[in-house]
Amino acid sequence: MLGITHFGFFLVAVFLLNVTPGPDTAYIVGRSVAQGRGAGLVSALGISAGCCVHSLACAFGLTALLAASATAFTVIKIVGAIYLVYLGVRLVLTKQEASLATGEAPAAGAARPLRQLFLSGFWTNVLNPKVVLFFVSFFPQFVSTESAHKALAFLTLGAVFVVMSMMWNSLVAWVAGSVTRRFAGKPGVKKWLDRTVGSAFVGLGLRLAAASR
Repeated sequence: MLGITHFGFFLVAVFLLNVTPGPDTAYIVGRSVAQGRGAGLVSALGISAGCCVHSLACAFGLTALLAASATAFTVIKIVGAIYLVYLGVRLVLTKQEASLATGEAPAAGAARPLRQLFLSGFWTNVLNPKVVLFFVSFFPQFVSTESAHKALAFLTLGAVFVVMSMMWNSLVAWVAGSVTRRFAGKPGVKKWLDRTVGSAFVGLGLRLAAASR
């Protein structure tokens, strides 16, 4: 159908990719720890929107052009690394609200707006050059070179990838949010959770900055 080949293997590969921790997972866990399940789910939605951009770019050839340009790759890599480090430092330095000691959610003024969470998740994904290279190197393996509908085939695979990723990321947000609720009445534990996740962000950012093509 549409020239898509080895679809079963594609599903297995996408599943394994999703369960492998990376910047997207770290971001969702970080937001769920900081603000609860809702924030994690919105962040997951933002990341899925980023995957939609990559799917469209892959379908219409933009991703291949970007992957072929060393300058473009370097620029996106540095910007993405800086952004991850920024998110990590903010999480590490965030002061715990007094409301956490009572097990309540942070005050509305202290929480990041849902729109900002969505956009942060979106840019975390879009600015990750590893995702760019994944789409341009992985997806073509499952589309026949003789297909007369290559763009539609790429869009179909992209849609499957987004749905599977959203399901997994939502589960991650739910679990992370549940753990946060359990420790909501223990601000000391919450503080170390924030610092741990924030440090992971910084580490991922530095690793991304050092990544080669």
